[in-house]
Amino acid sequence: MSKDDLAKEGFLDPIISTASCQLLSQGAEARVWSGEFLGRPVILKQRFKKKYRHPVLDKHLNHSRLKQEVRSLLKARKLGIPTPVLYDVELEASTIYMERIAGCSVKELLKKGMSPADRHSLGRKIGQLLATMHDGSLVHGDLTTSNMLVRSDSQDLVMIDFGLSSISGLAEDKAVDLYVLERAFNSAHATSVDMYDAVLEAYKQHSRQWCPTLNKLADVRMRGRKRVMVG
Repeated sequence: MSKDDLAKEGFLDPIISTASCQLLSQGAEARVWSGEFLGRPVILKQRFKKKYRHPVLDKHLNHSRLKQEVRSLLKARKLGIPTPVLYDVELEASTIYMERIAGCSVKELLKKGMSPADRHSLGRKIGQLLATMHDGSLVHGDLTTSNMLVRSDSQDLVMIDFGLSSISGLAEDKAVDLYVLERAFNSAHATSVDMYDAVLEAYKQHSRQWCPTLNKLADVRMRGRKRVMVG
């Protein structure tokens, strides 16, 4: 991608403007790029402008959400949750520069096929990390198997994409986190739902606050079923 193309996308940092970047994906709020930063392979996540919003409001919202994502990444690492290393933040370009993980998403691993023993082991790893994260009052906000990576070299589990994260000690918010992951398993990995059982098994074992959270999870499930029935 040329310097002019990058400039049109809103990259203001001259380091990125002279780098070779490749667009990997685009969501409702941000674009994700692969590139290099100071000789290191990186992922760049840029929150883009929304033309339908007032420019002042748009800038405020993008900056606020960017800061929250950075805070959550730093808090996760402080709690001992493996996340990509944060290299830099360009506030005016609404861009985060972070480590590019060499590995595979849990979603991709499940699609390729995993043995029951491997699913159980990985499910327990996920449950333990979520217990630590929730006990630290960090709610991910978008818990799917696409947002969990397994490193190729160490097989360590890495949590990514804290764009919808929040700081909350409420059992309700933690339960919604778990419910989102449960729905992901039920919809995308119907033959691997035993792995989610392992997630909850480890969560219950390692979380100090598992009881109110899992009680709320039952309530959230019930509300979800009612919405499906009503349509």
